[in-house]
Amino acid sequence: MAAQPDTASIADLRKNYTKESLDLADTDPDPITQFKKWFAQALDSNLPEPNAMALATAASNMQPSVRIVLLKGVDERGFIFYTNYGSRKGIDLAQNKRAGICFNWLELERQIRIEGSCEKLPGAESDQYFASRPFESRIGALASHQSSVVRDRQQLQTQFDQLKSEYEGKEVPRPENWGGYLVKPLRLEFWQGRPGRLHDRIEYNLNDNGVWERRRLSP
Repeated sequence: MAAQPDTASIADLRKNYTKESLDLADTDPDPITQFKKWFAQALDSNLPEPNAMALATAASNMQPSVRIVLLKGVDERGFIFYTNYGSRKGIDLAQNKRAGICFNWLELERQIRIEGSCEKLPGAESDQYFASRPFESRIGALASHQSSVVRDRQQLQTQFDQLKSEYEGKEVPRPENWGGYLVKPLRLEFWQGRPGRLHDRIEYNLNDNGVWERRRLSP
């Protein structure tokens, strides 16, 4: 059995961030443009799955839940991901439309935090994305009742194999309980690690007039 780390050894884990800096003047007035700039740099750096993001939701009982999902689009409306509407995150969002996102790009010593409201994408938009997915990914969406209890791996595999055989060479329909969500941002924070834990934090807030305001936050 592998040795378990003690509390002291975990507490001693640390890294000094030295790669970049971030000043208010360096950022774009529009946070979506600023996000796209940083995301392009993450792509150019060949990071593993730079579109992986932590998505936090909370149901009506206010119990938070967080998981990693994949960003599948960003435009002037906000940030897009896809999932099963019957999953825990889907159920949470049906009860409480507030959501939070965090990108963590350790290799660049950067984080981006996003908070806002979440709504389902139009069916036609979800149809278009679903049709672009690999065949087996579409079959997987049909086979999985996400977050529900399954007896064992074999039960899931059998259902997948049956559907794969049924739809071989045919159009796979998008399940009614699967589709896209749009996170419409109200607040974003761009975080750049700095030496001595004096990190740079630039925050965007959408004011009541629909205008983005920027300010620096203390680390």
